[in-house]
Amino acid sequence: MNRLRSLSIAAAAAAFLAASGPVAAQEPEMTVFKSPWCGCCGAWVDHAREAGFAVTVKELEDLDPIKAMAGVPEQALSCHTTLVGDYVVEGHVPAELIRRLLSEAPDIDGIAAPGMPVGSPGMEDPGAAPYTVVTFDDGAVVAPYATVTP
Repeated sequence: MNRLRSLSIAAAAAAFLAASGPVAAQEPEMTVFKSPWCGCCGAWVDHAREAGFAVTVKELEDLDPIKAMAGVPEQALSCHTTLVGDYVVEGHVPAELIRRLLSEAPDIDGIAAPGMPVGSPGMEDPGAAPYTVVTFDDGAVVAPYATVTP
């Protein structure tokens, strides 16, 4: 991960987290940047909280600067961007994959569920097809991380 970008992300996250006060949860706190009008993003935040993550939501009308600062590649873009630990999580990634990411601690910038996959957390649908969560680093998609079967 680009050290300057890593420090910028960490500083931005620390500023938002400091305003939220102490956290009792065992999971690392997440900061989710989302549009104030996105219902599926709100449903994903509920999913993360139900999974035990403490979540701070920052609603912004323009998420492009956050996504650019976080190094999310165009091919991985989705509707919301999350900072957790030393990683960026883009879109509707299931909480169990975020835990896996934090546990494995690979040398990447983050993971993404590109687009808005039907059947992903916050986009539930009983007839959904499997979708792929990918890794990204230095502004490029690197490899598949997991195939999720809803």
